[in-house]
Amino acid sequence: MAMGTVELWALSIVELVILLMVTLWVLRSSVLKGALFSKTSHSSRGGQDTPDSGLVQKSVDSSLFKTVLILLALFLCLILFQMVQLPSGLIELLSPKAHELRYQLRVGNDPMEFMPLSLFPLGTKIEFFKWITLSGFFLFLLHWRCSDESHRTTRQLIVVILLLGFLESFYGMFLVFRGSGDATFFTGTFASRNHLVGYLLMTIPLGIGFLFSVETSQTRPASHWLHRLSFLDGKTLLLGFSIIVMILGLIVSGSRAGTLSLLLSLSLSLVLFYDFRKEERLFRKSVVILGLAVLWAGWVGTSALVTRFFATSEDIKLRWVIWENTIQILKDFPLFGSGLGTFAQIFPMYRTFHFRGLVTHAENDFLQLASEVGLVGFGLLAILFLFLFFKRGLRIRSETSPQRYIGTGALTGILALMFYSLVEKNLQIPANALLYTLLWGLTITPSLQMRRRQSDFMKK
Repeated sequence: MAMGTVELWALSIVELVILLMVTLWVLRSSVLKGALFSKTSHSSRGGQDTPDSGLVQKSVDSSLFKTVLILLALFLCLILFQMVQLPSGLIELLSPKAHELRYQLRVGNDPMEFMPLSLFPLGTKIEFFKWITLSGFFLFLLHWRCSDESHRTTRQLIVVILLLGFLESFYGMFLVFRGSGDATFFTGTFASRNHLVGYLLMTIPLGIGFLFSVETSQTRPASHWLHRLSFLDGKTLLLGFSIIVMILGLIVSGSRAGTLSLLLSLSLSLVLFYDFRKEERLFRKSVVILGLAVLWAGWVGTSALVTRFFATSEDIKLRWVIWENTIQILKDFPLFGSGLGTFAQIFPMYRTFHFRGLVTHAENDFLQLASEVGLVGFGLLAILFLFLFFKRGLRIRSETSPQRYIGTGALTGILALMFYSLVEKNLQIPANALLYTLLWGLTITPSLQMRRRQSDFMKK
């Protein structure tokens, strides 16, 4: 969490921990499969059915796993292809602009018979390790979340995430008020205010979904709302308070795009998942939580947000020019891009405006990604997103267990961060990318768990 893991040492620790976790999971799975295989063989020779034979079945839908694995493998192979030394004639065919720039930047009369597609191979290598780590973490989640032992651990993990979001928001507001109400101090332990806003955009919907799941798992009398309020326990009240504090922090941050992204994602989730047949009260509860946060923010003071909403900002004009220059990069490197992680190095050649300092990102994660990996790489990730969203994510509404609310909250957090990433840099922040990957695991696996229970019931 410190500095959003943008420091190289923090990022290296995260990568090592995830790789160690995935390695231990693979070893454990191999040992369990070997033990079950020997036990099954022994039982089959004795003519008896092993009671643990149900454990031999795959814990995750094979079609889902294969599709995700193929798309991620193709994308990672594309990144590796960007770093491979290829003949200059092939580079000229695949990326004429990369070939031209390589010859312009060559030293002396170097013939440069071999060269990579990436204009900055070291940056591409660093980003490649990030992607392969997150891909391994996501594949691990697909298997682990479908196991029976993950239910209690998942709820504990969500509590930890919400606690971090609460502490970050509280600390960010402390920095704002210590800085005489300047919203630019709302950074928490992150390097930038926008990074913390992106983290809160994922934790707030997850917290709302977790609150609904806790409430539905408890039996309360269906009577007047005052009577129901008296049955709320301390855990539920504390959870609701932490969500209100995080929403308050988002408002105090003065982020226009962050506030709009949260409202847009919550509205979209209500449209997608609201079930009129069951007369659910998700809309009323969400409005109450947002209303309490807004009232509290009005009492504390929201001059920074109101001023930013109604003031004409030069940031919008600057973003628009950066987007135009980034589109020009995409036009020059349409198929395979300039190389993952090369935006900061190549953008000065396309910058058409005066700016003191370096432009390290395109203020749009998707546009920057397209310029770095080309239409081929961006298309692979777009297909993966659409497949997970339409084939798995939207199936959450058909479930009846409290897990559906966690999945709905996780998917809402995903959409909120993606809306916000249209105008900010967030998916490139390792801490936010890690939580984004975890939310996908929480979104997909509830439907897989339900299908597994139905299969087990039919077998019985």
